[in-house]
Amino acid sequence: MSDISKFYGGSVLALTGKDSAIIVSDKRLGNNSITVSMQHDRVYKMSDRVYVGMALFVPDIQMLVRKLSKEVNLFEIGENRRIEPDEFCSLLSSTLYSNRFSPSYVDPIVAGIDVQNRPYICSMDLLGCQSTTNDFCAVGTAEDKLYGLAEALYTPNMNDDELFVAAMQIFLNAIDRDALSGWGAEAHIISRNRVIKRTVKSRMD
Repeated sequence: MSDISKFYGGSVLALTGKDSAIIVSDKRLGNNSITVSMQHDRVYKMSDRVYVGMALFVPDIQMLVRKLSKEVNLFEIGENRRIEPDEFCSLLSSTLYSNRFSPSYVDPIVAGIDVQNRPYICSMDLLGCQSTTNDFCAVGTAEDKLYGLAEALYTPNMNDDELFVAAMQIFLNAIDRDALSGWGAEAHIISRNRVIKRTVKSRMD
């Protein structure tokens, strides 16, 4: 019987810079070792400065994203302001924990810019246990490779260009060593005034 955590494949990485955060995902959707799609999105926009990337079980991810989008819209209508990254993390964490007896098989990473214009990233497990960090985090089938490369290549206080280069070096080299991730990378660079989306080609085998 196949491992459900590796059935669809895919990986997500997030890093912080001096004034920005970046979240990167691959484009492959698989059925175990069979590639089904090369244009699969794993990063979702929740607000102007809040993005979430998820790996693991795609049907659970799609249902969870729909539910979170509705909750974020209700929050922003009720509060008359944009949701902050830490508030979204609390919403996601409580949503996951409320389903702890029948959990969603997801591995989320949240990236964004907070109200004080500081980069924010947070990862959590499928029960909603938060792990907020000020450098990098990774999930997915290439998680161990991503962490190893990030520990070697990450430096604090990078500008946008340096952050993008470092993220691509880490991500592309990691997914090259993982048969269940790949077919390019998509990066969202989140800063105070803008979000830059970039797509990078990689090995297609």
